[in-house]
Amino acid sequence: MLYFAYGSNLNHFQMKRRCKDSIFLKKINLKDFRLTFRSKYRAADIEPKKNSIVPGGLFEISKSDEKKLDLYEDFPILYKKFYFEYYGKKVMTYTMVKKTPFKFPTERYLNVVKRGYKDCKLDLKYLKKGLISL
Repeated sequence: MLYFAYGSNLNHFQMKRRCKDSIFLKKINLKDFRLTFRSKYRAADIEPKKNSIVPGGLFEISKSDEKKLDLYEDFPILYKKFYFEYYGKKVMTYTMVKKTPFKFPTERYLNVVKRGYKDCKLDLKYLKKGLISL
């Protein structure tokens, strides 16, 4: 199945450790969404926003990888699954269930995400935008 990562799972080392079968395919943009950080974990989340994009990594994952991600993302308590179409193919990602106010991420978490942006060759300006509460 196809999985869209936009937070710490962009980090190739972390993603491989979590999902041994995962294969990074390419970077893609999720349109009409914006990146933000929230919850007691200060983790990445996406929310609808017209004319905005969230860059991310498209991965091929196995069923057992999906089960591992479900555990890691605390599905369905913290995150729920969100599906979208990319060139006619169904792609799964996670979005937080409770849209709590913005919380700046910890330095450690942010460094993992930054490394992921490098790994996937994403533009850091989108990450910087996501670090500003609106």
